[in-house]
Amino acid sequence: MKGLKINILLCDTFPGLLPEFIPSYDYLLRKLFLDAIQKHPVFKEYIVTFQTFNTYLGELPKEIRPDELYLIPGSNSGVYEDKKWIRKLLGFIQRAHRKKTPMVGICFGHQAIAQALGGKVEPSERGWGTGIRTSLLLAGAGTDYLPDGTLSLHYNHHDQVLELPPEAIRLATSGFCVNEGFRIGDHILAFQGHPEYTDKYNRHLLLNHATGEPEEVKAAALESIKKKKAQGKKVALWILSLVR
Repeated sequence: MKGLKINILLCDTFPGLLPEFIPSYDYLLRKLFLDAIQKHPVFKEYIVTFQTFNTYLGELPKEIRPDELYLIPGSNSGVYEDKKWIRKLLGFIQRAHRKKTPMVGICFGHQAIAQALGGKVEPSERGWGTGIRTSLLLAGAGTDYLPDGTLSLHYNHHDQVLELPPEAIRLATSGFCVNEGFRIGDHILAFQGHPEYTDKYNRHLLLNHATGEPEEVKAAALESIKKKKAQGKKVALWILSLVR
């Protein structure tokens, strides 16, 4: 059997936001990958393990191993905020990149990788991006997993990557967010969307934790969840291609 380790660099626990049916945010991430590989023939010989680091408290792996995957997920913080743990995370990203270590960013993580490696992240003038959004894949990106050339994911963000790092190649784009995804070399993937979100969870956030947001945006987001199908498990397999 082959080992495949995913290190989750947890950037938030979202206190008060998680419903009873989700015991923890890293549970969502673990479930995403385990569900994605459950019936996939490629992973029959793999044993997948996880380790969570409380990065929002300053905890990071002591050793960067190029045979393991480092996953940087979402947060309510902004990558441009002057917080000690964010500065430490950006330094970790820079060191991991120099070693060409497999690394993936989701939402905040996507923005953190961009910020650390020379990109630009700011609150978007377009406002809140939420619901399920479909973006266009570029230059044949991800066709092994998304053969129709489009990517649909759940979203929940106000910030955007406005400028990519110099080494980055844009993978996906939409009218709402020009940099929906990017890669650097063969070791970094980053997505603005949330492959780990479920319809039920995003609906819970929209109905219970969206005070002060425009009602028309919430209504459109709820409608998008009814009409569209998110492709999180396919993105999870794409992510795992970095290490298998």
